[in-house]
Amino acid sequence: MKKYLSVLLAVFLLVLSACSNKSSDDQAKTGDAKHPAGTITVWGWDVAAATMKAAVENFQKKYPDVKVNVEDFNSGDLYEKLTVGLAARGSGLPDVVLMEDERIPGYIHQFPQGFLNLNKLGYDKYKDSFNPAKVASVQDKDGNFIAAPWDIGPAGVFYRVDYFKKAGVDPNSIQTWDDYIAAGKKIKEATGKKMLPIDIPNYDGVFQMMMQQQGLSYFDQDGKITLKSPEAVRAMKVIKQLHDEDLILNNKGWDGIVTATVNGEVATVPYGVWYTGSIMDQAPDLKGKWDVFFLPSFKEGGTRYANVGGSSLLIPATTKNQSAAYAFVEFFTTDKASQMLGFEKYGLFPSLKDTYNDPKFTANSEYFNDSPVFKKFADIVDQVPKIHLTENFAKASKLMSDAQAAILLENKPVESALKDAQNQLENQMR
Repeated sequence: MKKYLSVLLAVFLLVLSACSNKSSDDQAKTGDAKHPAGTITVWGWDVAAATMKAAVENFQKKYPDVKVNVEDFNSGDLYEKLTVGLAARGSGLPDVVLMEDERIPGYIHQFPQGFLNLNKLGYDKYKDSFNPAKVASVQDKDGNFIAAPWDIGPAGVFYRVDYFKKAGVDPNSIQTWDDYIAAGKKIKEATGKKMLPIDIPNYDGVFQMMMQQQGLSYFDQDGKITLKSPEAVRAMKVIKQLHDEDLILNNKGWDGIVTATVNGEVATVPYGVWYTGSIMDQAPDLKGKWDVFFLPSFKEGGTRYANVGGSSLLIPATTKNQSAAYAFVEFFTTDKASQMLGFEKYGLFPSLKDTYNDPKFTANSEYFNDSPVFKKFADIVDQVPKIHLTENFAKASKLMSDAQAAILLENKPVESALKDAQNQLENQMR
């Protein structure tokens, strides 16, 4: 009996030792919160992926035991793989994923346990490092960070300096949308150019900017639909007036906007700050002929600020290396040098406010009429109104684009078209 007990004890100690060694091996592979280690995979696309790849060198100076693989996808393919992986409870997912802010509520709604709550990892201490509108776009209904803020797109109106001069229009005189329309009529008469491009059947981005100026998205802060609100009617009536005055160039998608810019078919382009990179890249011969002013307001002294686009980083809950994944997300989104990489090379405008005192933000731009174009945008970041994004953003945008087409191309009354759009969205949400 004693011999039998001795054998059992030996086996128990052997198993305990093996488990202990396995635990030590696992810890060595992944490290811990203070000393992360191991390998993580990060998904992104285009210049965003390129920026993250460029930032890995700086990251590894601080975390030498973490290896980072950045995989570059077409954004559509990335979302498809992400959706399939989340539906399969984590199969094939990365440790970190890039996502456009407008898509975050939809994924959180569909996969409520799909991503880590970054507050629990300590990210909430960075709340004041970003502007309130950006913070609101990456938090859940309880105020938890579900994503770490990266780039943003404060909006303005890019304009052709030479067209304005030829028409005798001072851009500083454009304070309201009424001023903008009056200027457009003068410019069209003097140059034959239309005022702005809009893909009428497919793009309601100008409407979105106008709504954010008024503190709304397709939904208010309580989640109620705003498609037939006074603010929506006011915005769409301005767009209709622009169309009735023949000041809108009905272009086709993104390529149409770029073509209209390069070919000089329009006098202005209301868009996010990141469009600076597209203009400089696609139209280098127009150096000095572009500048920017802020969005016109709906009334004297009204808000002239909005945001177009932006993306953030999330950590899928199924990551096998939470410490390393969080270390990368925290470092990349809060390290000034890493944020400046994307700005300097690709025109990605960071949401990290510490970057805005960098000389590259405050310097005059030779391309943009020797004006401090990036400082202009940096100065308004904190003044962009917060809006409420929901999982139904894409549905609402499609219905608003349809309503816009009915109003502008079929002459449907504004109030009637917006009421129908709201009713359709309510039905779809049921």
